[in-house]
Amino acid sequence: MDPGLSTNDSENYINGKLSLDNPVTAKTDIGCEELSGIKAVDFLGSGYTKTVLKAALSQGLFVALKSVNHQGTDMRLCMEDFQDSQGCLELVSFKLRKEIVLLRRLQHPNIVELRGQCQDSTLVGGITAVLEQGMPLQMIQLLQSPWEERFRVCLGLVRLLQYLSRSPLGSVALLDFQPRQFVMVSGELKLTDLDDASIQEPACQEDSDCQLQFPLCNFTLRCSPSRICEGLNEMRNLYNAYRYFFTYLLPHQAPPLLKPLIHQIMNSTGDLKQSINETLVAFEEVLHMYKSGLHLENLPPSITRDYAVLKGMRSVANMEYRCWPSYKQQGCVLSVHSAREAALICSSHPQCTSFSLSSEKTWTGRLLASFRSGFSHLVPDVNSAVYMRRVKASGAVL
Repeated sequence: MDPGLSTNDSENYINGKLSLDNPVTAKTDIGCEELSGIKAVDFLGSGYTKTVLKAALSQGLFVALKSVNHQGTDMRLCMEDFQDSQGCLELVSFKLRKEIVLLRRLQHPNIVELRGQCQDSTLVGGITAVLEQGMPLQMIQLLQSPWEERFRVCLGLVRLLQYLSRSPLGSVALLDFQPRQFVMVSGELKLTDLDDASIQEPACQEDSDCQLQFPLCNFTLRCSPSRICEGLNEMRNLYNAYRYFFTYLLPHQAPPLLKPLIHQIMNSTGDLKQSINETLVAFEEVLHMYKSGLHLENLPPSITRDYAVLKGMRSVANMEYRCWPSYKQQGCVLSVHSAREAALICSSHPQCTSFSLSSEKTWTGRLLASFRSGFSHLVPDVNSAVYMRRVKASGAVL
């Protein structure tokens, strides 16, 4: 049993006696009875220990059902050694039981929500965790998304790691830190696998006992007077976030005026020069500047003078061109703070002759701007405005 999980917690869970007075369990009320009407919709994934299915409950709610993978590596190796199907099932299911207990104790917007559990039901085959349904993280797809969405993933990860560094169970280390341990729920990154989490900092006698070893570099922390490698879990998580997420998602296509701050974050996390608290402060500063438009304060107001604005109008029969990365695959839709930033972007695209702004916004509150090479006519739309590049007397676009 992991340190930090009391005997009562584990026993109460196993016996199905977690108290409803516990606020953690108030929302986790889906049990075996509710699962009797399940309909498997899709296979989401499987690993050594567990299988995850997307399922529709009778009331139309979609959830993820996580159960023991009877054909998985852990089950196969156990059967080879002991030839005891029931005993092996109980042994392999321990990780899932542990994960359910951890999900009850650890609550954060970037951890999947435990909706319920069912145990010893022939319907679902052993023990099943009912989770908030997310989509497996696709790193290649994420790499092709707009920078704002990639920053959102990294920001959510930093907020999660800051919480884990001071969780109700103590400092939590994610020992199997891989992108596959996360899912996406409505644009937010969420941790979904906790079975390999550790909530105990290593003991030590000297500094050399407090080493973090990675493929390309090693770090040594100090052994505290209490003979504990304090901060080792936090630093392990932070460097893994750097090498699996920040390296790929943060620098590429970052707004030019934010690149110095991004570069500073990359240096400090890559060398473990700052704590997770200091890293979160740096991320929040980037977010504030990006949302407020402070990184655009040197843009001259006159930049929009090259555009004629038609408020309350929307262009139709558009001649769209593609740009990357765009919120729309077949066009050029980008996030902007204001018409000034949109005008700057349009002026930098040779094919752009107009752009439009609507009331649609991103998660940061920034506007979505559509850039076009032309259109045939306009129609009224109180929530939209069209900006057209003025044409010189020679016929050239300004």
